[in-house]
Amino acid sequence: MSNPENRQDTIIMVDDDVTNLTVATNNLIEKYNFFTAPSGAKLFSIMRKVAPDLILLDIEMPEMDGYEVIKLLKGEEKTASIPIIFLTGKIDPASEVKGLDLGAVDYITKPFSNELLIKRIDMHLLLEKQKKELLRYSQNLETEVDRKTRAVFELQNAILKAVAELVERRDSTTGGHIERTQHYLRLLVNFLQEHGVYSDELSAWDIDLLIMSSQLHDVGKISVRDDILMKPGKLTDEEFDEMKKHTMFGAEIIRSIEDNTKESDFLRYAETLAVSHHEKWNGTGYPYGLKGTEIPLMGRLMAIVDVYDALTNDRPYKKAFSHEASIGIIKDGFGTHFDPIIEDVFLAYETEFKRTASDISPRAPERKKRIGREFPPVLDMVSNIIDTRSGAASGQSGRMRRYMEILIGAIRKHDRFREEMAAWNIDLLLMSAQLHDVGKITIEDQILYKKEKLTEEEFESVKAHTDTGVKVIRQIMGDVDNENMLYHAEITARSHHEKWDGSGYPLGLKGEQIPLQGRIMAIVDVYDALTKNRPHRAMMPHKQALDIIAGCAGTHFDPVIVDVFIECEKELERIRCV
Repeated sequence: MSNPENRQDTIIMVDDDVTNLTVATNNLIEKYNFFTAPSGAKLFSIMRKVAPDLILLDIEMPEMDGYEVIKLLKGEEKTASIPIIFLTGKIDPASEVKGLDLGAVDYITKPFSNELLIKRIDMHLLLEKQKKELLRYSQNLETEVDRKTRAVFELQNAILKAVAELVERRDSTTGGHIERTQHYLRLLVNFLQEHGVYSDELSAWDIDLLIMSSQLHDVGKISVRDDILMKPGKLTDEEFDEMKKHTMFGAEIIRSIEDNTKESDFLRYAETLAVSHHEKWNGTGYPYGLKGTEIPLMGRLMAIVDVYDALTNDRPYKKAFSHEASIGIIKDGFGTHFDPIIEDVFLAYETEFKRTASDISPRAPERKKRIGREFPPVLDMVSNIIDTRSGAASGQSGRMRRYMEILIGAIRKHDRFREEMAAWNIDLLLMSAQLHDVGKITIEDQILYKKEKLTEEEFESVKAHTDTGVKVIRQIMGDVDNENMLYHAEITARSHHEKWDGSGYPLGLKGEQIPLQGRIMAIVDVYDALTKNRPHRAMMPHKQALDIIAGCAGTHFDPVIVDVFIECEKELERIRCV
C-alpha cells in the first residue's frame, strides 16, 4: 500500500497552446502527477476522475476563458478551495487584479522559466498543506473544547438541580452555614498540615476538591420534613430518627449526581463527608455508629467545624451561643464526640476561628438576600473546577473575589470612577468575576503545567482562553433566567489581559478603551499570579509583587487604579496569607 505522505501532488495545466503543454509536461511529469487540458471543458471532464491539488490556468482561451473557468470552480463547494495559478502572456495590472479578485493565488507571465514555475507550484502546495493542517488542528481543538465544556456543564446542571434548588432554600434556618463551614474546614486542614498531623493521609487528598465538596455535606436535609427541620422545640425520639436519615439520603443524592457527570472526583469526597460527619469518636454517632479511626478522617474534620458553626449561630430550637461558650461545649466533647488529636489543634487556634466567624457572619444575611432564587452555586462549582484544573492556581477564584471586593470598595470612592460604578451591581460583579479564567479549562495539560518558557505557538494557545471564556459564559447564560448575572463575567473574561499601552490581548485595547472591570481584574490577576507558586516559578514576596505592579503603572495597568491598589496593600496581604 502506498504511503499517503509520499504520494505525488496532482497538477492539471489548462492551456490551448499545445507547445506550452508539451514543454510543461516534459519538465513537471517526473515531479508531479501531471495532467494537461487544452480547454476549460476538458478540465471539467478530467476532474470527474481526478482531484487536483493545484491548477495552472491560462487566461486567454477560445470558447471559455480563464476568468469563466475560475468562476465555475469557485462557485462549487467541492472545487472552491483548489489553489489556482493564472498563466498569461499579458503584463497588465488590471487583469492581475481581476484574477486575484476571482480567487487566483498567483500569476505567472508567459513565457515562464521552468525553475520559477516549479518554485511557485511548490510554494502554493506547501501553503495549502499548512492551511489544511491548521484546519484539522482547529477542528480537533474545537472538539476538545466542546468535550471539556460539555463535561463542565454536565456537572453544572447536576449541581444546580441537586443543590441550588434544594439545600440553601430547603434549610433556610441555617443561612450561611455552607459558606462558613467551608472557611472553617480550610482553616482546620491548614493548621493540621502546619503541625504535620495526619500528614500521610492529608497529602493524598486534593484539598481544594475537599473544600469544594464540603458544600454538599448537608444535602440530605431535603429529605427531612418541614415540621421537623424547622421545629422550634426539642425533637422527639421519632423525629430525631427522621433527622438522622439525612446523612444516608445525602450520600444517595451525591451518588445520583455522580451517575450523571463524568467530572465526579470531588463528589467522592462529598459522599464521604455527607455520610460520616455525624459519627462520634466514642461510637455513639450515626448512621453507622463508627468508632475512633473507623470514622473517615474527612468526617472527623467536618464534625468539629459543623458543631462549632451550629453552636455559634441561631437554630429554631436555640439562640446562638457565644464563641467562648461554644468552645466550652466542644471541650466537654473531648474524646467522646471528637477526635482528640484534631480537637487539640482546633482549640489551639480557636481565636482564628472566632475571627473568621466575625468576618463571615455580617455578610451572611446580605448574601442570603442577594442570591435570592438565583444560581450562584453554579458559579461556585464552575469556579472551583477552574481552580482545580489550574493546579498551582488552586483557590484562586476565592482569593480573587476577596481582592476584588477590597479594591472595588476603595475605587468607588474615587471621583474618576464614581459615576460609572454607580450603575454596577457590585454583588453580581464579585460573584461572576470568579469565572474570569473559565477559558483555561480548554488549555492542554502540557501547556498549562509546563515549567519551561512557552513557545510562541503555546502562548497563542494560552491567549485563546479569553475568547473561549466568553464562549463558555455565553453558554451558561443560556441556562439561566437572569442573564444580567453574567454581564460582568463576560467583560472580565474577555478584557483582563488587555494592557493600558495597547500591547495586551485579545483585542489590543488601549487606555480607557479597556472596560473598567477588566482594568481592575488585570491588577488583581497579576498580583495573585506573582504571589502564588506557578509551574514555571516560585511565588514572590508581597513587597516585590507590589514593586512590579507599581513599575507597570501606565504600561500594563491604569496608573490611577495602581495608586488605589497600593493604598490597600495591607488588606490584600492579609488575604494572600490565608
